[in-house]
Amino acid sequence: MVDLQTWFGLQQLYADYAAAVDSGQWDLWPEFFIDDCVYKLQPRENHERGLPLATLALTSKGMLKDRVYGITETLYHDPYYQRHVVGAPIVRKVENGKIHSEANYAVFRTKYDKASTVFNVGRYIDTIVETPGGLKFAERLCVFDSEMIPNSIIYPI
Repeated sequence: MVDLQTWFGLQQLYADYAAAVDSGQWDLWPEFFIDDCVYKLQPRENHERGLPLATLALTSKGMLKDRVYGITETLYHDPYYQRHVVGAPIVRKVENGKIHSEANYAVFRTKYDKASTVFNVGRYIDTIVETPGGLKFAERLCVFDSEMIPNSIIYPI
């Protein structure tokens, strides 16, 4: 479906994304997306039933940057670290210059004074495009498995 160079680029995109959101350098996060992008965090049940309700829905790179501003400047919360473990992406199809891929993920959360816990588990359903700056997400849908989530999701999944 994709040549070896593209597949390695896809692997690098997924790895770089996880490293960026785990580093706490939030300004890096929007740069993985094109300007006219979609980022959604949605429960599996809603996704499978075709229901549009999402826990978080951002529909442009500007909205991602606004979320970064909220994380860094306005949200007050009990700080924590997060660590992503992401499976190898599976290319589902390539169509009209877009790569449609999926990968399983698990996010662990560690509060400064507590043991690590499983925070969020699910799969990414992505649409990726080639840009002059390399591969970027046109759409990232984070479909989480559990209906139960902690009282807030602050940082990107």
